Amino acid sequence: MRHVVVIGSGIAGLATAFEHHRRHPGDRVTVLEAADRVGGKLHTIDFAGHCYDMGAEMVLAVVPDALDLIDAVGLSADIVHPCTTSASIVVNGRHHPIPIGTVLGVPADVDDLVGSELFSPASLDRMRAEPDAPGPGLTDDESVGGFLRPRVGDEVVDLMIEPLLGGVYAGRADALSIKATMPALAEGLRREHSVLRAAASVRRKPGAGPVFATLREGLATLAQALVEFSGAEIRLGTTVRAIRRTAGGYLIECGPFPAATLIQADAVVIAVPAPNAARLLRPLVAQAAEALSVIPMASMAILSLAWTGPQPGLPEGSGLLVPPTAGGLVKAVTISSNKWPHLAGPEVLVRASVGRVGEEQALQRSDAELLAAAGKEVAQLLTLSGTPYAGAVTRWGGGLPQYTVGHLDRVATVRSAVAEFPGMAVAGAAYDGVGVPACIRSAYAAVDALGS
Repeated sequence: MRHVVVIGSGIAGLATAFEHHRRHPGDRVTVLEAADRVGGKLHTIDFAGHCYDMGAEMVLAVVPDALDLIDAVGLSADIVHPCTTSASIVVNGRHHPIPIGTVLGVPADVDDLVGSELFSPASLDRMRAEPDAPGPGLTDDESVGGFLRPRVGDEVVDLMIEPLLGGVYAGRADALSIKATMPALAEGLRREHSVLRAAASVRRKPGAGPVFATLREGLATLAQALVEFSGAEIRLGTTVRAIRRTAGGYLIECGPFPAATLIQADAVVIAVPAPNAARLLRPLVAQAAEALSVIPMASMAILSLAWTGPQPGLPEGSGLLVPPTAGGLVKAVTISSNKWPHLAGPEVLVRASVGRVGEEQALQRSDAELLAAAGKEVAQLLTLSGTPYAGAVTRWGGGLPQYTVGHLDRVATVRSAVAEFPGMAVAGAAYDGVGVPACIRSAYAAVDALGS
């Protein structure tokens, strides 16, 4: 019987514990977590009489990883799909529906953009000409903005791609890697030099089923179910200070100095954010630590707000995206009571996202100040009357890794260096994607790396 220690109890760490137990039920698994709860960004609170997600609010339903895991822990009956995913972009105070048929904002057909009023005639003419005069193909990694601006123009990048990427990564199009953040499009660009034709080759066909899903009682229920089904011992409030290699495996040093607790492990999976992983790996695998240490991290906050209803001015649709050029505090608004059937009711429930990379100063306010400022902006954006009767703030300081140019090479360096140490692996949002399914895939890759 091996003793496997997983450091970190976010979705990656818990999926690692679950999957290892499923493959090797005779092994002992221990999960070490510095916080006082499991789940990481799967964080559900009781808000306005509802179970309300204040971290990840949904999972991709078009890839199997998350829904398969939900099924494996017996929660399929609790799956809920959105009533609507129709969102708009706010430009000069007006709401412009996001055109259909785009790939993270990259158009596949100019006809889909006609009539949106987001784009000037000159911009549309430029995109119409792009398939017949494409730029050089994508070879080395480039930034999203650096590659796409010369081909589809600034309006597409600034008004569609930037707010969509900002909603996922809290990053900037001119810094984020096109290969890491838009892998399907990047793969299409290997076959086709035209951006529009590459987007058309990979865009999802209409009517192919729901894109997103969540759980009726919140995604934190998935974390709790993984704890139960993994059979792992969970140690909360346990900070890992160091990992040492021994003749038979690893010695993990936890707790305050000098009264540290030592845990002997045959294998260890490090499933914590990039800066924490770099700190733990530096004495053992300096090359991996160096690659992880240069991954920038963005801070953000999720605000939940509730207004009494009805609100006649409330727009239809799932929410709004606000480009950085608007200069406001709020970058995205989800009208949860419109979007999710289990959150519908007389009250208006809104989830607002604040913070992009480089905008940490905007978060240097008290919760009350954030709620007041964001509540005022949201009320204006959604034409709501009165003030919110309830509000809550969850801060994710340094919570989102930035997949800047060269990210895939850095990830390959980390995994190659860690692979030199038998019984050690890494997992989490720093590697293959920040969404729940991507973190689950990274967990399974970590279990693969540990071997039998």
